[in-house]
Amino acid sequence: MSWILAVETSTEWCSVALGRLARGGALECLVRHEHTGPRSSARVLPAAGELLAEAGIALADCAAIAFGAGPGSFTGLRTACGVAQGLAFGAGLPVVPVNSLMACAERVRLGEVGEVSEAGAPALPPGVPVLVALDARMDEAYAGAFAWDEAAQQWQPVTAMQVCPPEAVTLPPAPFWLAGNAAAVFGERLAAAALAQHSVPGALPAAPALVSIALRALARNETVAPEDAMPIYLRDKVAQTIAERQAIAAQRAALAATGERP
Repeated sequence: MSWILAVETSTEWCSVALGRLARGGALECLVRHEHTGPRSSARVLPAAGELLAEAGIALADCAAIAFGAGPGSFTGLRTACGVAQGLAFGAGLPVVPVNSLMACAERVRLGEVGEVSEAGAPALPPGVPVLVALDARMDEAYAGAFAWDEAAQQWQPVTAMQVCPPEAVTLPPAPFWLAGNAAAVFGERLAAAALAQHSVPGALPAAPALVSIALRALARNETVAPEDAMPIYLRDKVAQTIAERQAIAAQRAALAATGERP
């Protein structure tokens, strides 16, 4: 079966996986998933080398390179895209960009709800969409909802992806599940936290979910040449002014003084 190397650095986690479908259709992955903060760029290539050595294969033995295309950290997306392009160019491989929000929904579908996986996680009911909402910093959230199409074996968008204040996140039709860390960050400001049928706060982007999605994309010939791989940027502005940061800090301090959760 074809191996795929996947790189996901859209958050503060450096997540690298080397995976394939084993006999019987189960996903088999070797993983390095580490909280590196802003140091992902220094860890990605060593982690990839470790996994290839562990599997006993060369990079050229892979069928494709997948990367977390975002939305997410501007620097993290550039890191993942650049690494995927460089490795793919060198090995003559195609690239599979994977939506990082969709990867969170895939983790929910696969029952992966902790740092990498957790046994006994409840199964996503058929037809129930997953709203993914991640902290985007700057007092905003990245959000988008997806529904699993069993017949097509792929995720279908239910709402458009957006970056916006938590109060403005578009909700899918009820019932829905909520994934991602935005509820923990924004509390009651994220209406979906109270309306969701079930919440999976630990479902953040991770490389094994990228492998799972990329294997299906590869089977459908949905790859791009390395030079055509691009991150998904939802935000043009990547930093706040000092005045904006001070205003947000003052708002949170005022809420804290009244006992309300910011």
